Amino acid sequence: MIKNISIAYILLIAFLSIFAYFFIPDKSSNANQMHLSIHSESPGFEVDLLLIDNATNYEQNLFEKLFFGDKNPPLEIPLQQYVFIDNVFYYNEYGNLSDSYDNSLIVERPSEFKSNSIINRVFWLGTDKFGRDVLSRLVIGARISFFIGFVSVLISLIIGLFLGGLSGYYSGNIDRLVMWVINVTWSIPTLLLVIAITLALGKGLWQVFIAVGLTMWVDVARVVRGQVMIIKERQYITAARVLGFSDLRILTGHILPNIISPLIIISAANFAASILIESGLSFLGLGAQPPVASWGSIIKDHYNYIILGKPMLALIPGICIMSLVMAFMLLGNKLRDNLDVKN
Repeated sequence: MIKNISIAYILLIAFLSIFAYFFIPDKSSNANQMHLSIHSESPGFEVDLLLIDNATNYEQNLFEKLFFGDKNPPLEIPLQQYVFIDNVFYYNEYGNLSDSYDNSLIVERPSEFKSNSIINRVFWLGTDKFGRDVLSRLVIGARISFFIGFVSVLISLIIGLFLGGLSGYYSGNIDRLVMWVINVTWSIPTLLLVIAITLALGKGLWQVFIAVGLTMWVDVARVVRGQVMIIKERQYITAARVLGFSDLRILTGHILPNIISPLIIISAANFAASILIESGLSFLGLGAQPPVASWGSIIKDHYNYIILGKPMLALIPGICIMSLVMAFMLLGNKLRDNLDVKN
């Protein structure tokens, strides 16, 4: 039951993050549409928005709009009140409580203009300090968490399998050298090592992916080394050597398939750890850079609001991080129990 719930939740977040722009209200690139007049509003806030065509014109195809957002979003102006008098549209921007209208537009077809250029928007999770839709930013931020987890786990598997396989299969000087590298890397606190690599590579999204991946291969290498040292002594491996199979064939065809289970378990744990590390880096300003949304950067922007009467701006992304990490950890624990041959 726990495993099924965890898998369903992980798949849901993965689906929403991949197809984010199909569902979120703010379809601008990185969900970065700002409305300063309605900043820090509570969940459920509702307002009418006036849409004005953007003067800029970036070339975008349909695929880019659907998966990377609209780089030419219309300007959205929150309305406090408005009225049509003949062919003139009079309005006040949100926050202006004056009885007289300060702005006006001449329109040819008032009814058509109203249906096409004025929309009602509900901000289900409220707005942040820049007036951006919190729900849209959270869904876009889920992309960063999943991509950092996927890429970092992939990098750690490649390095860990290679070094762990060499160390466990050949032993001797190769084993001592690899273990020395593992012990040195293991002795450095993970977050400090990630920060050092990030500073060396520079700030940015892909730099964080590489930095996190380069710090997680140690766990994989240790597990692979131990499993390879056990399996290489079994009779069918000895038979493969007698038949003249190459070391590469023995490693990839006979040993690797037998260590898939522990690799799956440690990958789930590393996926969760990478999400936490990326969130910590983004909170410190070393992760994804603005205007890219990530859960850690959202907390960084709004942690002061915890004592300013708007705690949900920081608590909501924190809950998202906690729930996704917990889902991966529960999944890893359940896989460990199911794949353990002793059970």
